[in-house]
Amino acid sequence: MNSSFIVITFILSFSFHASITISDSLGRVEYLPGFQGPLPFYLETGYVGVDEKEDVQLFYYFIKSESDPEHDPLMLWITGGPGCSSISGLLYEIGPIQFELVEYNGSFPTLKLNPYSWTKMTSIIFLDVPVGTGFSHGRTTLASHSTSIQVCDQAYEFMQKWFRSHPQFISNPFYVGGDSYSGLHVPIITQLISDGNDAGNKPHINLKGYVLGNPKTFPEEDNYKIRFANGMGLISDELYMSLFHTCGGEYRSEYISPSNIECLQNLDLYQQCIDGIETSQVLEPYCGALVWLIKQPTHKMLQDHNPLSSLRCRVDGYKLVYYWINEASVREALHIQKGTIGEWIRCRFDLNFITTVDDVKQYHINLSNKGYRSLIYSGDHDMMVPHQSTQAWLKDLNYSVTDQWRSWKFNDQVAGYTESYSNMTTFATVKGGGHTAPEYKPEECFVMFKRWISYQPL
Repeated sequence: MNSSFIVITFILSFSFHASITISDSLGRVEYLPGFQGPLPFYLETGYVGVDEKEDVQLFYYFIKSESDPEHDPLMLWITGGPGCSSISGLLYEIGPIQFELVEYNGSFPTLKLNPYSWTKMTSIIFLDVPVGTGFSHGRTTLASHSTSIQVCDQAYEFMQKWFRSHPQFISNPFYVGGDSYSGLHVPIITQLISDGNDAGNKPHINLKGYVLGNPKTFPEEDNYKIRFANGMGLISDELYMSLFHTCGGEYRSEYISPSNIECLQNLDLYQQCIDGIETSQVLEPYCGALVWLIKQPTHKMLQDHNPLSSLRCRVDGYKLVYYWINEASVREALHIQKGTIGEWIRCRFDLNFITTVDDVKQYHINLSNKGYRSLIYSGDHDMMVPHQSTQAWLKDLNYSVTDQWRSWKFNDQVAGYTESYSNMTTFATVKGGGHTAPEYKPEECFVMFKRWISYQPL
């Protein structure tokens, strides 16, 4: 064999393997400020450019399964909002680290391991979408705008490109997951992946199903808040029945005629009854968490209020991430591109985003007909997206029940209730759970997910 050919072959081979090594190590995060010692799990962060000119730069956090990453499932996780960073899922719900909830005295926030992380048995990509969420950004004004369908198209393109740079995960079972508002995006993304596979798009993604927590699915969800309030004893039976008869079963202001005085008066009584209720978990203290996020800039919220003086409110714990992630050392550790994002905000409500799809029941039907699995769970003390509304659209799918309504248990205690259907959907409530159930009931949700992802009955 020609010696020059051997040399060239060796150089090309070396260059190929070197590029793989460099690519794999570029986004690796081995140390995080606030966590003592090296991270005992694999964390990678990075950007993937999507759209024609890659002017949309989507930021992600990737954590390998702590069990068997070569064979364990891989899940794309999207937080709701729209506009809430996926770091909410990572640090407050299902990721391997979380903040030490201690009274804040000006010291740097500290991190600890989460024993109930879903990464114990699943690799997870936490993705910031829509553009403008978290550290995802647009390079142009046009790229900084998006609609529901654009978000889903971009997420699908993201996964195609991510798999091309991570080919070792292509054969792993793949799921799409999320909670709250992402209930509108997850089914669409899942169908895009399925349709892409059917069309022969490469890489072929080993799609198995999807996971949704307290998901927004259709506009009529608001109607079930009043039913939930009645069931929880927040309004009287008399007011509930009067609302039902005077408002005709519709409680959204845009559907109520200004001349329907009796309905409007009843709605005013209803609002008075729930004033002071924390709708994300009705048993917790009311702290106006969402109002603070919307009405005041982050820096003002942190300056005007002692952020962790009592730990009475869950929102106090949310403030820790602002002190942590806006530090230069943290941004450097996470490989954040300088100059792309000014002040990081956990949930942005000023996105250039337009909702163009507000009912995704048909997507659930399409995916069911294709045989994909789904786990739909609801924290049963959530009034933002009540479990009754989720049960309502599930029943609208009109699939026969294969495992009738029953309790599911953990440590010999009732952890919630579950029902399964012939379309391979499992519905579960989480007793005492709020709007983001794993945040409120981490151990129970860990067990629930582990059983489901392992094809075991709840």
